[in-house]
Amino acid sequence: MSLRVLQLNTLFHGGGTDDQCVKLAIGLHQAGVDVALAGPRDREQAEVAIRSGVPLEDTGDEGFIKLRYIARVARILRRRRIEIVHAHHGRDYWPAILAARLSRCHPRLVLSRHLAKSPGSLPGRFLVLNLCDAMVACSEFTARVLREGHADPGSPEEERHFRPPMWGPKDRIRVIYGGFELDRFQPLPGSDHGVLEQRRRWGFTPEAFVFGVVGGYLLPRGKGHREFLEAAARIRADVPHARFVIVGRGNMGPLLEEDIRRLGLEGLATLPGYFLEMQLVMNALDCLVHPQIGTEAMGSVVMEAHACGRPVVASSLDGIPEAFGFGGAGQLVPPEDVDALADAMRRVALGPRIPETERRRLHERVAGRVSLARYAEDMLALYNELGES
Repeated sequence: MSLRVLQLNTLFHGGGTDDQCVKLAIGLHQAGVDVALAGPRDREQAEVAIRSGVPLEDTGDEGFIKLRYIARVARILRRRRIEIVHAHHGRDYWPAILAARLSRCHPRLVLSRHLAKSPGSLPGRFLVLNLCDAMVACSEFTARVLREGHADPGSPEEERHFRPPMWGPKDRIRVIYGGFELDRFQPLPGSDHGVLEQRRRWGFTPEAFVFGVVGGYLLPRGKGHREFLEAAARIRADVPHARFVIVGRGNMGPLLEEDIRRLGLEGLATLPGYFLEMQLVMNALDCLVHPQIGTEAMGSVVMEAHACGRPVVASSLDGIPEAFGFGGAGQLVPPEDVDALADAMRRVALGPRIPETERRRLHERVAGRVSLARYAEDMLALYNELGES
């Protein structure tokens, strides 16, 4: 008999954590697992799950200190006779713990950590690991932070100065890499109509060499977006056919537009907004740049770009080298080092293009480690292990 699994998510806003939660539910559903999602129905990511055939239990308004949400989840657990309940956001840990106990059906509790830091509150760090059956870290680096903590006091980013460890039985921390729909993220030829159309929408010709940063840009510093534009300005003379795009959305838009004007990048750099067809975006780039300056658990965009056969220039911090290692095409650079970033971008643009055969091999290397099927398979193995204990 298939395990009965409930995935909890109170946000479904479309970020990386929501994406991985929904992808896991879809992967488990495709593998024949009796899986459902519990969360707000009126969100974009919820619609993605429903279209894929995954049942959704609408939890509606959370209520005062999430009491209404906890009570609804407890009823869902009883009605569906859930054996495994799995929460993905830190804000959902305590509701999942309380709902599981309130339900009186004693499901096993799995919590995922998609961030490269322990829970922010003292109760979260000291108690949660004792109250769950397993905590899934999305990378070896994240697991190391949860077990040992991490300190980088010299970083300009305050959140990197000290990340404390969790307390409790550390053997409950498991590493399971996330999964990606690699049937979508495939290398496409430069002559592909969709790729050419995507570049045209950005205002770039087929002859241009397009660098792109993919990710939301939020104040105060985003994910190194301003450093990317500084590096772009430094290579424009040496690489006159280079063009620069920042794909995403956020409240730094006016500041980035001002940077483009100040650096003389008008007509060369653009902020086109957010796109749903990310496989086309990755194929329309000639090189993904991921100049992260804050914490980074893994770096999904690095793997998506490699899956499309694209080279990557990325910061060598936190879990990014782990993600980069699955493909290995491009270069890692020290974070916050604009000179090194510019040198790496210049080297990629002036070097030989990756041939089509190697782009396909690059895709296969990534697919062997982080396919959606493997993600679901590894998580199901953990669920079965907990169910038998």
